[in-house]
Amino acid sequence: MDKLLFGAAYYDEYMPHERLDRDVEMMKRAGVNVVRIAESTWSTCEPQPGVFDFSHVERVMDAMEAAGIGVIIGTPTYAVPAWMVKLHPDVLAETKQGPQRYGPRQIMDISHPAYRFYAERVIRELMKRTAHRKCVIGFQLDNETKHYGTAGPAVQAEFVKHLRRVFSDDLDAMNRAFGLDYWSNRVDAWEDFPDVRNTINGSLGAEFEKFQRGLVTEFLHWQAGIVGEYKRDDQFVTHNLDYAWRGHSYGVQPDANHFHLARCLTVPGVDIYHPGQDELTGAEIAFGGDMSRSLCGGNYLLLETQAQGFPNWTPYPGQLRLQAYSHIASGAGSVMYWHWHSIHNACETYWKGVLSHDFAENAVYREACTIGEEFARLGSHLVNLKKKNDVAILVSNESLTALKWFPIRATAAGSGDLDYNDVVRWLYDALYRMNVECDFVWPESEDLSRYKVIVVPAFYSAPDALLERLVRFCEQGGTLIATFKSGFANEFVKVSDEVQPHILRSCMGVRYHQFTLPKNVTLRGEAVGGAEDRAAKGFMELLIPEGAQVLAGYEHPAWGQYAAITRNRFGQGTAIYLGCMTGEAVLGNVLRGALAEAGVRLPEQRFPVIVRSGVNDLGRRVTFCFNYSADAQQMRALMTGRNLLDGAAVAQGDTLALAPWGFTVIEEA
Repeated sequence: MDKLLFGAAYYDEYMPHERLDRDVEMMKRAGVNVVRIAESTWSTCEPQPGVFDFSHVERVMDAMEAAGIGVIIGTPTYAVPAWMVKLHPDVLAETKQGPQRYGPRQIMDISHPAYRFYAERVIRELMKRTAHRKCVIGFQLDNETKHYGTAGPAVQAEFVKHLRRVFSDDLDAMNRAFGLDYWSNRVDAWEDFPDVRNTINGSLGAEFEKFQRGLVTEFLHWQAGIVGEYKRDDQFVTHNLDYAWRGHSYGVQPDANHFHLARCLTVPGVDIYHPGQDELTGAEIAFGGDMSRSLCGGNYLLLETQAQGFPNWTPYPGQLRLQAYSHIASGAGSVMYWHWHSIHNACETYWKGVLSHDFAENAVYREACTIGEEFARLGSHLVNLKKKNDVAILVSNESLTALKWFPIRATAAGSGDLDYNDVVRWLYDALYRMNVECDFVWPESEDLSRYKVIVVPAFYSAPDALLERLVRFCEQGGTLIATFKSGFANEFVKVSDEVQPHILRSCMGVRYHQFTLPKNVTLRGEAVGGAEDRAAKGFMELLIPEGAQVLAGYEHPAWGQYAAITRNRFGQGTAIYLGCMTGEAVLGNVLRGALAEAGVRLPEQRFPVIVRSGVNDLGRRVTFCFNYSADAQQMRALMTGRNLLDGAAVAQGDTLALAPWGFTVIEEA
């Protein structure tokens, strides 16, 4: 890319009255250079089967082309028209909860032949009208695609075929792998295979969810193939990835494997939504950005983020600009809002866009104008930022699913259970607040040796071969940091019959035979330091050192003989094992010691000052210094250069003043 993209989703078909020309005028004033259209309204494009009306798409393209604004075309396949459901009721997904009913989006079986027939037809008709247009710079495949729980008879029949391939038609092997003798779940003829929606077998259930994620990968690769027949070489293909949701973007997506599906994309795209106002920390921006950047080892497009959004997200003055530069600091090549205008009907009426329902200028619009002007002026210094990080976090859809079937119990009753993403974010957020930037890797990632440190959260379901790769990484000089519930079960969620932590035992230098829930358990030892919060949290393994140094033990009349956190020298490397969850200060002590020993630079700055950097197309390092607080902050400049925002010279060691919710951007000399 030769510039930063700045824009919004634009839905002319939702407007209560004609205002396209006025919107284009306001966009130009705000520095908008791209809009995203067409992905939402299949029923408008095809009001009856085979009757097409792309006039709303064409009039927007005409207006944007005249204004010099680029357009990203989305395929409109994520919400099916009413006529399709009338003709083919079974295109609606049949889920564990029963058949879907028409109304919401994303309720269809993405593998259904009738759905695929109509989807292909509307995609081709749309491409014929858009791919040749000068203004069209790229295409978005579908939108936030997941499997939607589809589990009808046809899907299950395909799942049985999948199992026959995996186990080479060997039923005995499948029964052994999944432990199906339990409660008479054994299957002795493929034609007897039962409906899996009510299975109590976590191994079989997890394999079915893995298969469902594969449907998403196949679906998007299928769409990419169709789009690829029409697109020009200078047009990209992207998809709007979304993450696990807790009122905002939170963690690894459970219903799609981003690493697998990203292989069909020219550039990954993402939506990232985050808490606002006093709860704005930048952690969700960084997490989603780091994960998206890591998918293909390069930059990504931010296709959706909030302008005003929910009422509790309406940004304080300066926060919209802070957020925009935070995305760029993670490697985004665009900042695009959902959406330009607030809509006047339907369930997202109060998810507000850049403009409110009155379409008048407001504080958010005026701040967007500032961002647009700066992006146009500074874009060549900020686009295509490259990062080389020393730390990576290993994430796994399979472990996420397995720990849904076998939760990390926080109480005996199951209330307040930890899930996989809790552990991922516990570690990621600690690194983020320490200003240690990191990448993500997946089980299929090949070159682990480029990192000094690999962090492994709750890697519950893992093939032996991958555990052996992690052991070799450590033995050959890497630092491996693993948590409780790692290496416990294989890829079929079959628990190892070896002493835990199974293959990791050799490098960790510990074993355990028991685990429990912490109740009135505190931590003592070197790792605790002066931490006020000394509690063991969530889950605890009763570690027995086998050569490992004890960094923290349990302080409890029954559990005092066991270790909680250990460090072990193994080969040329170091292995850290976290047998329980801890407070932020204790985790920070452990991480700082491990990172320093591994030769990872540890900045002196800590949250709320966040520092991120990358190398631009000019070969110069660009450092972003953010203040995620309502109080003014100061820090010392990390290098000599110039402040890109105001052009002022900066010398290394100079004091930088960061206003409340403010930031600065320094390019090295």
